[in-house]
Amino acid sequence: MISYKNLLVTLAFLSGSALISCGSSKKNSSQTEEAASQTIVPAPAFNADSAYSYIAAQVSFGPRVPNSAAHKNCGNYLAGQLEKFGAKVYSQYADLMAYDGTILKARNIIGSYKPEMKKRVLLCAHWDSRPYADQDEEKFHQTPIDGANDGASGVGVLLEIARQIQMKAPAIGIDIAFFDAEDYGIPEFYRGTYKSDTWCLGAQYWGRIPHVSDYKARFGILLDMVGAKDATFYYERFSARTANSPMKKIWKMAEQLGYGRYFIKQEGGEVTDDHVYVNQFRQIPCVDIIHYDVQGDTGFNPTWHTTDDTIEHIDKATLQAVGQTVMGVIYNEK
Repeated sequence: MISYKNLLVTLAFLSGSALISCGSSKKNSSQTEEAASQTIVPAPAFNADSAYSYIAAQVSFGPRVPNSAAHKNCGNYLAGQLEKFGAKVYSQYADLMAYDGTILKARNIIGSYKPEMKKRVLLCAHWDSRPYADQDEEKFHQTPIDGANDGASGVGVLLEIARQIQMKAPAIGIDIAFFDAEDYGIPEFYRGTYKSDTWCLGAQYWGRIPHVSDYKARFGILLDMVGAKDATFYYERFSARTANSPMKKIWKMAEQLGYGRYFIKQEGGEVTDDHVYVNQFRQIPCVDIIHYDVQGDTGFNPTWHTTDDTIEHIDKATLQAVGQTVMGVIYNEK
């Protein structure tokens, strides 16, 4: 995207609730009901080893740049995994024009659980990888990157969530969308005429033409670069403006689960990412969980858009924090 660009839960009860009798006051009763409504429903245990294996599988195909054999083969793998995990799978094939006029043979892949339900949450990530290492040394600018963190990490987390949903589904419908052609935007070295909206082409297409007519969801959660060691996720500004309530819900869940050192309750940067177009075209509030590095020059992890974005830099503890937090959120939706 453009630069600025397991589960163990202690049930909480009111102090002295064990002393409440049938003759308790209405005030005490309402307090008890409020406390019960705030109790976290334990979600299944997220398996970071499993998520890591799905990331490694994607990287093993090679850079997943549209129009390449690696891209085609990985797309088939992802659709097959969602189908294996019990989802109703939709593939959106589209010819999308890149910033330089290249026609990209793109494929959005969507897996739906309980597709008949109106109460839904959208989980999404991009599955393509950057055709340019334009944040690297100049000699690598035309080198496609592995995209282990930038792309594959979010997809790996969502595949593990899909596996868990197959075994025990939450109360609501879930859609898992893997958007294509997110990372084919204008490179740093480009000297041609600037064009707007060259990033997130797959999400733009889905936003205009969703996989089902008039698609709606309560909110969406976008995962982007969620695999680096000691990653920090701040409030992304566009999310804060357009999806503040679900954003606060996610960060609160992370804190309750003990992942507060990853999910920082402070404002970060603003990013042009898939969530912008999910909101713009479908009016779905969508939260971007994205690594924000307050020390770096770009705001991103040092491996961002470089040849160092490899599987060796993926950390299972970070995957665990993100995956368990997202599962905590969706399993507590009613």
